[in-house]
Order: sequence, then C-alpha cells, then structure tokens
Amino acid sequence: MPELLEIIKSLGDETRYKLLNLLLQHDLCVGTLAKRLGISESAVSQHLKILRNAGIVRGEKRGYFTHYYVDRELLREVAKEIVELSELERIETECSKSDTKNHSCCRKEVDKNV
Repeated sequence: MPELLEIIKSLGDETRYKLLNLLLQHDLCVGTLAKRLGISESAVSQHLKILRNAGIVRGEKRGYFTHYYVDRELLREVAKEIVELSELERIETECSKSDTKNHSCCRKEVDKNV
C-alpha cells in the first residue's frame, strides 16, 4: 500500500476532498469535474495528479477522454490503519500519572543565562 502519510496529506486539501466525493459517486472526466467544482481544468488536473500519485485515484481512457475513479479498496485499507492507530494501547509511564510537576521529564528547564 502507498505510504499512509502521503495519502492523508493528499486528502488534506478541501478541493481534493470535494473531488474525491464526486469521484466516489461517478466516474468523471476533467472537464466535468471542473464544471462541478467551479475551477479550471488545469487546476483539476493538478489535484488529480496528487491523488493519482498517492494511489487514491485512477484513470481509464474512454474514447477521447480519461475518466477518473477512486480506488475504494485503498481507502478501506487507510481507514483500517487509522482505526488500528486509534486502538493502540496506552503505555503508562511516570508522566502518565496525575501529579506530573515533580517528574524530571515534565519540569521546565531554567535558563541559567538569565
């Protein structure tokens, strides 16, 4: 699977997120995506390039146009990894306890030059 952080970063842009939502509903070409999003075809192409490089979106040539679609299985894998991350066990340390002011790792360093 492509790197998780690359995928998350690619989804971090509002326009790409909207683009993904459209592509989850329909396979669409650049021109149609541009009209629906109200942005230029060039801008759509740039956003699609980022999503393609992350592996989220794929294209299929149909006649003169390439229609894009979402790799749903990749999205499921990413969702699974995020769920697994949320289920990591918390490891109790000295700092995990309620009274942290006396722990050496939590004390503020005093600048001795002042």
